[in-house]
Amino acid sequence: MTKYLRCSLRSLLLLSSLAFQPARAGDGSPSALVAVASTAATTQESFDSGSKPEYPAGSVALGTGSWTFTDAVLGSSPADRKNGTQAARLQQNGKLTMEFFLPNGASSVTVQHAIFGTDASSSWELWAQAASCNCNKWTKVGNTVFTTTSILQATSFTVNISGNVKFEIRKTSGGASRLNIDDFSVVDFGVAQPSVDNDNMALGNPSGAITDVSYPTNYLLVKPQYVMSYHRDRGIANWVSWHLDINDRNGIDRQDDFRADPQLPAGWYQVTDRSYANSGFDRGHLCPSADRTSSIENNSATFFMTNMMPQAPQNNQVTWGNLESYTRTFLPGNEVYVIAGSYGVGGTGSAGYATTLDQGRVTVPNRTWKVIVILPVGDNDITRVTSTTRVIAVDMPNDNALNANWGFYRTSVDAIEASTGYDLLSNLPLEVQAAIESKIDSGPTN
Repeated sequence: MTKYLRCSLRSLLLLSSLAFQPARAGDGSPSALVAVASTAATTQESFDSGSKPEYPAGSVALGTGSWTFTDAVLGSSPADRKNGTQAARLQQNGKLTMEFFLPNGASSVTVQHAIFGTDASSSWELWAQAASCNCNKWTKVGNTVFTTTSILQATSFTVNISGNVKFEIRKTSGGASRLNIDDFSVVDFGVAQPSVDNDNMALGNPSGAITDVSYPTNYLLVKPQYVMSYHRDRGIANWVSWHLDINDRNGIDRQDDFRADPQLPAGWYQVTDRSYANSGFDRGHLCPSADRTSSIENNSATFFMTNMMPQAPQNNQVTWGNLESYTRTFLPGNEVYVIAGSYGVGGTGSAGYATTLDQGRVTVPNRTWKVIVILPVGDNDITRVTSTTRVIAVDMPNDNALNANWGFYRTSVDAIEASTGYDLLSNLPLEVQAAIESKIDSGPTN
């Protein structure tokens, strides 16, 4: 497991962030979050009190206490996106830092954010400091957030820190483009949170991908059907993550409409349905077509070329395909979370060995990997993953002489992390990760 703290083990467990969950209607949307705040023990900073008209660093007395504003002001202009009379406005590498500790810890933090006026997009991060650490160190909570709209959006971070804690917001990209932050809300540690269910990225963001053209090798693409990190220069995804239950399957025919993905940024090379032609490699799905048969739209979305990787036919159609079919046998009594990807360069297809396709624009991976987490159907999915949850991890060579039995290629999550540099299942509590990521599955294979 790739981990980031260097305090005591106790502090490591306390400071571990589970993740941020993008707001969704009916599940963490701004209206739903307001309902939570009205019934749970919360601390909320509206930024409507106090005054700070200039950008140089200074202390500001707000309703919750004093905060240090660095390269930031309290804005009340029509271009400031706000609920109420004011919002914090950050430029350059602006920061908002609590000068005080919250005494009741934090179960979660919710932040409203938007771009100022017509400025360009910016990214920002939430950082935490726990008094129990006794090391005066800040720790990043969850993933970098990319703000792309002038409409206030809510992002929630699961924190799970007990005892005294304070927070800092750091603007991390966008330069002179300004960012509005409003309604910073903290729910006390131990207060039950709304369930997070069936989220395609519930297990975590393995590479910390963000939707920012400045990160073309780790670009986050979010679709209703799956989430991925795309690598522009390889022409394939680094990984794809999705949730599967019986509601995702309903007999819709396979659409077979392989095509370029219009969600990629303008100017990026578009891999097309012909990019793999006569190469000896299949257009191999990461999120399978058969995992999305509930509607034509959902099935069609699996045929975007961003969801494909060059796979040796024996890998794609036989070994990998057998594992896909086995995964669906857990339905309807279970739900499944899957993360799949590839790494390395060079594979052997039906026409022999190759390192790239499409005049070098698409990399042929050397290995294909997948991690499958199986849960009984239920609510609040992440909290139901335990040290005894069955997790299947495989790492296969991209070779046309592959063994048909996928069980032959079982490995541990830890081993895949070591090969890829990713932090898989990072939203799970550390003690659960330690238990399940080191195991090699020995269950049935059919």
